[in-house]
Amino acid sequence: MHLIALNIPDLLINLWRCNFGCEKTDSKHSWDWGVLQGDTWKQHGQAITDSTPHLPGSFDRPPWNPAEKISSGYNAWEFLLYVYGLAPALPYNVLPEKYWRNFCKLVFSVWIFNQHHILTVDLQQAHKRMLEFTAEFEVLYYQRRANWLHFVRPSLHTAQHLGPEVVRSGPGICSSQWTIERTIGNLGQEIRQPSNPYANLSQCGLLRSQINALKAMILFLSPPTNPIPKGGVDIGDGYLLLRAKEKFPRSVRSCEAEVIQSYLSGNQSYDTEFQSKITRWARIRLPNGQVGRSLWKEALKAKGKCRVARNVKNNSEKRPVALVSFYSEPHDTLLKAFFGTVWSYTSQGDSSLHVVSIKAILSVVAMVPHTPFPTSNDVTERFFVVEKPGLDIAHMIHDNNVLEE
Repeated sequence: MHLIALNIPDLLINLWRCNFGCEKTDSKHSWDWGVLQGDTWKQHGQAITDSTPHLPGSFDRPPWNPAEKISSGYNAWEFLLYVYGLAPALPYNVLPEKYWRNFCKLVFSVWIFNQHHILTVDLQQAHKRMLEFTAEFEVLYYQRRANWLHFVRPSLHTAQHLGPEVVRSGPGICSSQWTIERTIGNLGQEIRQPSNPYANLSQCGLLRSQINALKAMILFLSPPTNPIPKGGVDIGDGYLLLRAKEKFPRSVRSCEAEVIQSYLSGNQSYDTEFQSKITRWARIRLPNGQVGRSLWKEALKAKGKCRVARNVKNNSEKRPVALVSFYSEPHDTLLKAFFGTVWSYTSQGDSSLHVVSIKAILSVVAMVPHTPFPTSNDVTERFFVVEKPGLDIAHMIHDNNVLEE
């Protein structure tokens, strides 16, 4: 966790900001990778801040502006979202391409290593890209110069061992470390007597141990694994419809009626006299615990006060259903040039409406606006995908799933 989330990001960001020591025989002006400085660094930080409304609440804490907070309490989760979620696309065209391609190989590997279940072919590809990243890093940044030797930290050597054997044995180690750290954090949050914190902490620990012992002896004391909130409806397979819900069915627009009737009739020809009314639900909870919202619910919230959670990743084909709009195909050049780490789409609105089964939704993703080609005549608004680190379905290289809004 610390290697991926803290050590390597700290190395790269300090290089790009020219925060390393420079010997008298050298000049920082020759460091062509040092581009995140001055106004460029401030603009980059603001872009990270501007992405927050587009990150669903299920992504937990969004990263702060790194230009203001990176040296004051920036935690590992923020680094994961910032470096491996947002950074592959937002600063595109700022860092010279040879360094950016090298960085994307790292991102490619980390996306795979962060999963709970990894295909053998993916693991082999991730290990290959990680070896390429570390080897190229020395060629690009160190260049076998004695006065640049301090750029090569031990974390780079450790990263080379993130291969099949380490990944197979790693989750148990990481899980134990995470459990200990979270227990310490949770107990610390429960302290309510700052004048006598250690006695208070010991009582909290004792109470938690007693509760755990009772749960182990009397199994029915444990809460249900998938509780249904008030007003929610269990539609099976771990999917829950959650309030709010419209009191009365409403008529739909003609473009919506067309795709709904096509879905219900098995894609038969559209009947112009077909009239349908639907009842909208505000939210859905997925088997992985994420909660997605409908556009209807998010439109009711104050602009800028709601973190968007209506972009979802689906499988394919039962009712209940969702009316969605498909995004375009990903930009092929960006996808191939950066090893499948930059998935850039355009919104198609009403021109790409479809009805899909609720159970076809796999996860909630972020679609963050970006401008990869600022000097071209193409002014189409584009969005790139950010998935929550660690989801089993986060790796998109070997599927052709369609993103929906």
